[in-house]
Amino acid sequence: MAHRCVDGRRGCDRPCVGGNGGQVSLIAFGVDSLIELASAGVLIWRLTVELRRGASFARAAELRASRIGGALLFALAAYVVVAAGWSLWTRQGAEFSSLGMLVSLAAIPVMWLLSWRKLRVAEALGSRALRTDAVESITCGWLSFVVLIGLLAQMELGAWWVDAVTSLVIVWLLVKEGREAWQGEEADD
Repeated sequence: MAHRCVDGRRGCDRPCVGGNGGQVSLIAFGVDSLIELASAGVLIWRLTVELRRGASFARAAELRASRIGGALLFALAAYVVVAAGWSLWTRQGAEFSSLGMLVSLAAIPVMWLLSWRKLRVAEALGSRALRTDAVESITCGWLSFVVLIGLLAQMELGAWWVDAVTSLVIVWLLVKEGREAWQGEEADD
């Protein structure tokens, strides 16, 4: 959770990481970190309900936690679409950020390992809510990768539109996983 707080703070701190021009993908990375932090809180709540009230309450808590996670994924997708669309509409790209590139580079292996472990535990527990949380970690890893590719392309090509276009790359994953999380067990049928 501490890692998410740092990523969220750094990603949303526009002058520090996102640049004064507001790098869409870096800010999305920060917002995703904050969403992942909220998802972890929901997951802790879900597990606490099961521990305190027993397995009979776990199913309802699981569905509620999964839906909250799905809503958070939809919120991130909406932010990315609006922010990238605005950037393309106004034809204003973001400034290059060396610190943003370093944070993104460091986050890729961390998110891969974290999501892999979460997926293993989710499968063992049969928890869609934990799977949704793992997907949010996967999304963060992909966002990090997209940010890195976008920053490198921007550095080499100097194209103003690169950040917005690379940000839109992960929207399909956010919507797909958000829909599955929202549907809960219905998605398995």
